[in-house]
Amino acid sequence: MIRSIAAALAAFALVSFAVRAEEAAKPAAEAPKAEAKEKKAEKKDAKKSEKAAEKTAEKTEKAAEKPAEKK
Repeated sequence: MIRSIAAALAAFALVSFAVRAEEAAKPAAEAPKAEAKEKKAEKKDAKKSEKAAEKTAEKTEKAAEKPAEKK
């Protein structure tokens, strides 16, 4: 009977250790994914800012052309 109780406790300890090991591995596995998402977001922001800069440049060019055409 003592052996069966010891075996049950050992099994419980092994299972609980395995669960803790899995929980510790999850954040480490998710870290590269988070970095990739951040890089994508940075690229997206850079593209948006470039487009906005192009639009403002076009608007200023058009505004500069209009007074020259009126003369």
